[in-house]
Amino acid sequence: MPQLRRWVLKKPGNKEIVRLLENQLHIHTTLANLLAQRGITTVEEARRFFRPELYHLHDPFLMLNMNKAVNRFNKALKNRDKILLYGDYDVDGTSAVAMMYKFLTSKFPYLEVDYYIPDRYKEGYGVSFQGIEYAISKDIRLIIALDCGIKDADKVAYAREKNIDFIICDHHLPGDVLPDAEAILNPKQKGCSYPYKELSGCGVGFKFLQAIAHYHRFNFKDLYDLLDLVVLSIASDIVPITGENRVLAYYGLKKINENPSAAIEALLETAGIKRKPETLLTTNYVFTRYISISDLVYFVGPRVNAAGRMHTGKNSVDLLISTNLSEAKNYARVINDFNIERKNIDAQVTAQAIQMIESDPSFQNKKTCIVLGENWPKGILGIVASRLTEYFYKPTIVFSGNSENGVITGSARSIKGFDIYDALYYSSYLLEHWGGHTYAAGLSLKQENFEEFRQVFENYAHERISEDMLIPVIEIDAYLDFNDISKKFYNTLKLFAPFGPENPNPVFITEEVYDNGYSRLLNNNHIKLMVTQRHYKDFGIPGIAFQLGDYFPLLEKGNSFDMVYTIEENEWNGNVTVQLNVKDMRLSSNEHQNNTP
Repeated sequence: MPQLRRWVLKKPGNKEIVRLLENQLHIHTTLANLLAQRGITTVEEARRFFRPELYHLHDPFLMLNMNKAVNRFNKALKNRDKILLYGDYDVDGTSAVAMMYKFLTSKFPYLEVDYYIPDRYKEGYGVSFQGIEYAISKDIRLIIALDCGIKDADKVAYAREKNIDFIICDHHLPGDVLPDAEAILNPKQKGCSYPYKELSGCGVGFKFLQAIAHYHRFNFKDLYDLLDLVVLSIASDIVPITGENRVLAYYGLKKINENPSAAIEALLETAGIKRKPETLLTTNYVFTRYISISDLVYFVGPRVNAAGRMHTGKNSVDLLISTNLSEAKNYARVINDFNIERKNIDAQVTAQAIQMIESDPSFQNKKTCIVLGENWPKGILGIVASRLTEYFYKPTIVFSGNSENGVITGSARSIKGFDIYDALYYSSYLLEHWGGHTYAAGLSLKQENFEEFRQVFENYAHERISEDMLIPVIEIDAYLDFNDISKKFYNTLKLFAPFGPENPNPVFITEEVYDNGYSRLLNNNHIKLMVTQRHYKDFGIPGIAFQLGDYFPLLEKGNSFDMVYTIEENEWNGNVTVQLNVKDMRLSSNEHQNNTP
């Protein structure tokens, strides 16, 4: 049977606010409740939510040190200083470097701009001494660090000794000691009153460019053309799709769907995806799609990431700055080959890790999974950790011992309700380096401290993770009757997009549902549904239930069941219909079973 999951109904919105939104906006009560659950309390807030506008973006000069950063950049312009863009090797870092490179070289063509992406295996995360040496060799006078640098005080100090200044654009949590940079742009640093704290690293870089554009009186159109890279970073770095991120994501997706850069077009083609304005013709059907956040997360981001995992992140920047479609397609094919190689390796390592974990006699009593492989590539540790977390549903850290000086590197992923950043902070006395977010982090430690760290981390988790927390949760927004799923209802529901962290695609529950006799099993693993309720006015409503094929015998017996699902469009042969994407099912408790409707 499918994995057991807990169904948790979210707390409904304030009744008075729901009633106000329903009446003033003329929308269904359930939709008004969805708004209230998202913290939207006024009609004006709802209108801003439904209709994001670029003027909703905050003034970049509200960010601490923005004036300092712009002044140092202007000094570089005046002195013709050479500038090095230094970015992390993941999607957020490489997209930030590409974004800034495209803007600076187009608006200031006389400026000498270079870029540098560290080698994941030789240099590790963040600013490296090797990167500083590269800057020295190129006579660089200003380094702009993107998606990194906030914890690299020693490297920044070394650069200053060599007369190289730093502007740091980062979004990771700062440590106790800040680097001695010319300017640090990070909305999470102490003393920064910037209204929105959850920007991606690329997003922070975008605010810097927004400030530069404002100072030099450039047209915002020049910035709009960069938003496809910003939304790629937002999607791939799993930052909240709220506030300013939601505005940037909305217009970034609009850019991708209407007029993507050559690089994004090439990546979509390599992934086998065609944009909505175009059609992919085959012998018997036409298939198109509107590119969503999920497409970027699952199809585009992994390909950009693969270069840094398997070879060098510089390949990704080379692709993302391409303006010629033919050239971009060549880069995209190379990166796609890296992605194929990466998938083969991470499948092998995941299988090895599962076997190691399950062979531990004490595994069932543990609240965490911590595993060490001698020769696992560091570039795929995060992916493997994510797969293991999904498979075992426990906080997971995957280490590789394939390193010099007896230091091992790990990647951590967590489950809902357990802050892995806090857990690493608790055990940080055993670590060499570490950093990250609530649900994902990276770390390194001396191999001699591995067993002690594993025990300390397990003890910390054991005290804070209940048995219920080890069961995956499906959070349900609201009950819904099939008769409420009208065209108007769905058209309004679409305005809640783009979906992502903290603005998920709403999940509904409908009780006492029946198969109307037309559901069928696909490949013994998925169910193509046609379901109804006793009082439903139409013949049935279609749905798809992936990986839930084990439930099909229950449907055939005529049992009533409850189902949780999202609502989506399905396009086939040019026809667009609404269908349910079913996340889970269970037998109804209020109905006599084996009773056909």
